Amino acid sequence: MAESQKSQDLIKLPVSKLGIGMFVTAIDKNGRVNIASAGQIKQREAIEKLKANGIQSVWVDVERSADNCGLKKAQKPLAKKPSNNRALRQKKASALVGEAKGLVRKVLSETFEGKAIEVEPFEDLADNMIESVLLDDDAFRCVSALRTKDAYLLEHSVNVSFLLVTFGKHLGMEKNILRQLAVGGILHDIGKVKVNNQILHKPGRLTPEEFEHMKLHQVYAQQILEDVEGLSQISRDVCLMHHEKLDGNGYPNGLKGDDIPRHGRMSCIVDIYDALTATRCYKEAMSPAAAFKILLSLTPFHLDTNLVYEFIRCVGVYPAGSLVELSDGRVGVVWDSKGRDALHPIVKCFYSLKHKHFTDVVMLDMKKTDLHIERGISPSSLDVDPTPFYS
Repeated sequence: MAESQKSQDLIKLPVSKLGIGMFVTAIDKNGRVNIASAGQIKQREAIEKLKANGIQSVWVDVERSADNCGLKKAQKPLAKKPSNNRALRQKKASALVGEAKGLVRKVLSETFEGKAIEVEPFEDLADNMIESVLLDDDAFRCVSALRTKDAYLLEHSVNVSFLLVTFGKHLGMEKNILRQLAVGGILHDIGKVKVNNQILHKPGRLTPEEFEHMKLHQVYAQQILEDVEGLSQISRDVCLMHHEKLDGNGYPNGLKGDDIPRHGRMSCIVDIYDALTATRCYKEAMSPAAAFKILLSLTPFHLDTNLVYEFIRCVGVYPAGSLVELSDGRVGVVWDSKGRDALHPIVKCFYSLKHKHFTDVVMLDMKKTDLHIERGISPSSLDVDPTPFYS
């Protein structure tokens, strides 16, 4: 296929080669993957719109495309080995995150319109997410580190889901439980569709009255979930317990101690961590290390101490996708930490804090250098945008 780049079930096609029925997972915009527009091409107008927006090529999932779309589906071997290509796995992770955001966007819109939530699409998404996490959770961490201020609710829902799966995997939970955690994570903020938009998106600290209104999103969630068929108790608990506290001072039900099951306690930790490490319209993102300090400060009265320590072990002091400063003043993205101790990941260096300019991009194995990681840093501490160096 002309100009296509085959990679397992994903191929890269020029827009001119697109046809009705093909399933687009991501678009290639100016050499960078954009995951905002995933879905099946159902009308010729969609192709013309891509052309009008200057999109040159897209990533297409052959297996999820219609049989009559003109793509030849390869005969799969009985035992297909996963690719060792990190860039490919990251592209697949990007495509899956894009699909997840699309699904969350759809369910938020339909819930706002009063339509019932269907659980099955979320379970299918959860299975794909689990498969990808089991293969390479570092790829997901790098993708989830790319955030935009105006898409917080979508990204937060997807990241909480991913983090719960990763945390559950670390704790040795069965795949069926991971699936329920994933679904609960995706839906955990569903009640915010009924919160006043001016309060939900307020660029500053909420007043006591506004915070009381914001807390109602959990009451709204209870009402919404009552009509959802097929949603497991674990998924419901994740949705409805992520603001409960061990000392009983949480909401919406003021649950205390053993009234909050393990998966409910996990959701509290993950929700706070992802919120702290996200950039919002009223605050900059914290580094993971700074977020860990806050999580620890909330034990043992709000958060489960043992689970917080396990979460830190799971994510790692310098997780993939986080920014670090090295002892020579260079800044880099933690690129790969799989199978390594916490202090010796592979770091993709691209900038010098000392000299305030970009440097040659170098993959540095911290096991094979006299340098060491000085500290984790937040993106807001840089005078430049680190986003291009995540791919």
